[in-house]
Amino acid sequence: MYLQKLSLVNFKNIEIQTFNFKEKINCFVGNNGVGKTNVLDAIYYLSFAKSYFNPVATQNIRHHEGFFMIEGDYLIDSRLEKIICSLKRGQKKVLKRNGKVYDRFSDHIGELPLVIISPADRDLIIEGSDTRRKFIDGVISQQDKQYLTTLISYNKVLSQRNALLKFFAANRTFDALNLKVYDEQLMQYGGEIFEKRKLFLAEFTPIFNEKYQVISNDREQVNLNYKSQLNDTPFETLLFNNLEKDKVLQYTSVGIHKDDLSFQIGAYPVKKFGSQGQQKSYLIALKLAQFEFIKRQSKITPILLLDDIFDKLDANRVGQIVDLVNNDEFGQIFITDTHFERTEEVVKQSNKPYEIFKLGEEQNNE
Repeated sequence: MYLQKLSLVNFKNIEIQTFNFKEKINCFVGNNGVGKTNVLDAIYYLSFAKSYFNPVATQNIRHHEGFFMIEGDYLIDSRLEKIICSLKRGQKKVLKRNGKVYDRFSDHIGELPLVIISPADRDLIIEGSDTRRKFIDGVISQQDKQYLTTLISYNKVLSQRNALLKFFAANRTFDALNLKVYDEQLMQYGGEIFEKRKLFLAEFTPIFNEKYQVISNDREQVNLNYKSQLNDTPFETLLFNNLEKDKVLQYTSVGIHKDDLSFQIGAYPVKKFGSQGQQKSYLIALKLAQFEFIKRQSKITPILLLDDIFDKLDANRVGQIVDLVNNDEFGQIFITDTHFERTEEVVKQSNKPYEIFKLGEEQNNE
């Protein structure tokens, strides 16, 4: 699978632009603010029907314009597939595959597997547990549609249970039977999600450790631990023991929506004790492990987006990453960088077909 052609209209700072890509390596080079990351985000959009960087869809429409459109031509198993994602102000986003409109965007997830490595990934370390759960869910969902369906159902029931708790508090009433209906659904969906997350991390963690050792040249040991209330206590018991607390708080305080990942270097949290280079290596290893996991599960080589990954890494770690990219395990790769010479040196070493697009300074900020 590879993206042959990308056409953009009114997407972020890009008025209208078309790119024709090589099957292996494509690079976007230019100063900060010319739109390099925006092109990667457009490619991400075609796989997930949303931006990697800005969750507010209308803010991805170019200033003073009424719509955006992203169009991609993919070659998949010798078939040409056309994906179009568009949004008009005041209307719903539209996603089409070969002219047919998707009723549910979730049906498209996993059809065009993709992994992005970006400076924005630092949120995985510095932000709350919600960001790390989204990472787990995003990896599993790309190769397990049933998991995504179950997750959507769980979140819907969770929202309904929370609304009921608020109703009880506002009306000074309580109906145990009514609440039990939601509890049983939460336990069913939550139990399935918990088991799949456990299985995923059992397979994913060794891949992650292997990738980190390559990037760091075996200099440090890292750990990745799954933290869940369900590890120690059955969901039913958790809900029962925390009912009074939930009634006071007016929301569900326990469940798989509280799960987290613990990132460690040695025996210490990466957030507090990892250097900037170590943190970046940790995140790159995490994403390369995501790539490897999706490839194994789906039997499709994902597209890989590398956004400004050479910044803040020492020469040795850059060299290790270049060696990984040169490996034939990768398919189509998109790279952004501010240094033309550095980029060209990296891609020349690959001995693979490449294209370098120089993006001009006349464009607005990214």
